[in-house]
This record gives sequence, structure tokens and C-alpha cells, in this order.
Amino acid sequence: MAATGEARVRISAAPGLVWAMVSDVTRMGEWSPETVSCEWLDGATGPAVGARFRGHNRRGRGRWSRTCEVVACVRGQEFAFVVRPDSPETLWRYRFGPAAGGTEVIETFELVKPLSRFRRLQTMVGFGVRAREADLVDGMRQTLARLRAAAEAG
Repeated sequence: MAATGEARVRISAAPGLVWAMVSDVTRMGEWSPETVSCEWLDGATGPAVGARFRGHNRRGRGRWSRTCEVVACVRGQEFAFVVRPDSPETLWRYRFGPAAGGTEVIETFELVKPLSRFRRLQTMVGFGVRAREADLVDGMRQTLARLRAAAEAG
């Protein structure tokens, strides 16, 4: 069974606005504690199923990039992408729904390709992270808190 995680937040802004912020992957570095930037690839200029982008990540001194592909894109409702579409590693999904005075955002991940012992050791030694799944949930909480602050600031 694949490892999964979830975080959620209520944001005082309309679902369409929050969806537009998240689905503009070029802004992901504004709220993610690990992703520092993203750019669309292959002529894509915005979110659409099949659009590809590259995410650049940093954790301590470690840096890496991954190609991602959008797999769900419904304005105001859902945005999802898979990391390494040629050999999927992780599925990231954001769902948006109306909530009292705004939007509930639910962010999830699914480790499609379980972490190997080598990757777990690499994560522990290189980044000081003992439990990657718990670390990803913590990162989602940070991401959503920063997204909330940005959306509510206007």
C-alpha cells in the first residue's frame, strides 16, 4: 500500500482565487518550504491536463529538480500533478471547496513509488529527516499556512 498524507486549511477567499494561486506553479516557491521555483515546459503557459513543469527544490545544502505533469485541472475544484511522469514517484493533489466565508483546501500526497531503503537513508543523512512521510505532512501544513496568508492578504 502506498504511503499517503493530508493537510487542510480554511482560507477566507473564493475557491477560484485560491485555485488560481495554487495552479500557477510558477508561484509555488512563495509558499512551499522545499520547492523554491517551478517553470512550465514544452511551451505550456498555464495549468491544463498534460502540461508539464519542472520543480526546483532545496533542503539544507541539497538541491534537486523534478519534471512533473498535471493530471487533474478543474478550475476552482481540483489541481493535481505527478512527479516524474515517466516513472511516477509522488502524486500531489489539491482540492478546493466552499467553506463558511471562503474555501477549504485539502492537500494530499501519495507515494506512488515507495521510498527505497537507499532513498530513506539518503534523506536521513542528507537532510536529517527520519520519517519522510511525516516530514511531507509538516511541509504541507507550512505550505497551506503560507498560501492562506497570501490569499487573505489580497
